[in-house]
Amino acid sequence: MITESQVKIITAPKKLTFREFLEQYPNDSICELINGDIVEMDATRAHKSIQYALMRKFDQECDRVQLDYIIGNDIKIRTLTAKGEEQGRKPDISVVSGSMWRANLSDYAAFTSPIQLAVEVVSTNWEDDYEDKLDEYQRLGIPEYWIVDYLAQGSRKILGYPKVPTIFVYQLVDGVYQVQSFQGDNRIISITFPELVLTANQVFRSCETGKIIS
Repeated sequence: MITESQVKIITAPKKLTFREFLEQYPNDSICELINGDIVEMDATRAHKSIQYALMRKFDQECDRVQLDYIIGNDIKIRTLTAKGEEQGRKPDISVVSGSMWRANLSDYAAFTSPIQLAVEVVSTNWEDDYEDKLDEYQRLGIPEYWIVDYLAQGSRKILGYPKVPTIFVYQLVDGVYQVQSFQGDNRIISITFPELVLTANQVFRSCETGKIIS
């Protein structure tokens, strides 16, 4: 049985703000601020292979068509829940405009304004990506959000029956996400990378190869 992620809650004496989270963030761990607590996470090599392969593909696309983006996997963003509670999210992949990145080079890699694109590779705690982060990223105003469900972890209500690996691309229209789904050899449509030539299957196969193969 594949254990897709490991989650450990580091409970603080009091609920932390986003600023306090940044100050106490364990530098050697992958963490998010969830409901005031630091939550330490880890993922399988397959999960990380997809993450790294997509990052390389995005970097190559930026170089190919001269797009001014910074691609990272360690960028933290401040989001708000429907109740107004601060969360500290760290997308598997973040795409930030170069102008936004350069606006304060002395600051750390943390943002309170919307980044251009967030990508989450789905783990066993899939509700976080499909529900909580979806709501928070829409609330923050992130223009584009990808959910890469390569193991078809989501519910049948989301994926249909039979469940098959799917990439969901959410694009912000008048403050509300509109979604397109991509499976098999469907070419993924992205407003961030409008000339990107990439299929869902190419992404899914990268979990074994660690790279996007044309």
